[in-house]
Amino acid sequence: MINEDRKIKEKFQSKTWNEIKTNDSWAIFKIMAEFVEGYEKLGKIGPSVSIFGSARTNSEDPYYKLAEEVGFKLTQNGYGVITGGGPGIMEAGNKGAHRGKGTSIGLNIELPFEQHYNPWIDKDKNLEFDYFFVRKVMFVKYSQGFIVMPGGFGTLDELFEAITLIQTKKIGRFPIILMGSKFWGGLVDWIKNTLLEQKKISEEDLKLFRVVDTADEAIDHLNKFYSKYQLKPNF
Repeated sequence: MINEDRKIKEKFQSKTWNEIKTNDSWAIFKIMAEFVEGYEKLGKIGPSVSIFGSARTNSEDPYYKLAEEVGFKLTQNGYGVITGGGPGIMEAGNKGAHRGKGTSIGLNIELPFEQHYNPWIDKDKNLEFDYFFVRKVMFVKYSQGFIVMPGGFGTLDELFEAITLIQTKKIGRFPIILMGSKFWGGLVDWIKNTLLEQKKISEEDLKLFRVVDTADEAIDHLNKFYSKYQLKPNF
């Protein structure tokens, strides 16, 4: 590992500053291409809900089965399903959507481990991204809600980015549903007993998300939220 780090450092040091700046400038076109492809394909999908969760969840895990049930029931209520396109919870969500004969979208990211697209994504809706920030824009822009299953750092990143964007009114409010009170209970308690108590957030901010334990509770919350509107794509 030390030798590998030394090689990377030497490679970087061998470049002139102008070469580095030029590479950064050309990267803009790759970033633009990812935005264009994402907008072109996702602009046609119709109302959809994103399911997030760990890529490390195996098919025997109760949360895998719950994510599959959620994906299925979303399609039965008129929603498509968007996931990160990989294994684990993502696979379960797409599998449920496929079983329900609904729209099944995968937003894949190139990673050195864990990530490979699952077989339950619609062939014309399997997108590949190099940049996390482009991918996250797609999740937020084209989702009518986030259903957040147990996961790791990536899941937390997507959860708190969405909450922050809604809290700061950079985007319109949409349902954020945490599935599994046993898993999320400690985090929610910390938010209430530390962040709220120390006035880092307001009481109103606690209403930006909902904790549920069943697929029916999640669907019911989504439907009640959108009963006030004519459901339409979020753009």
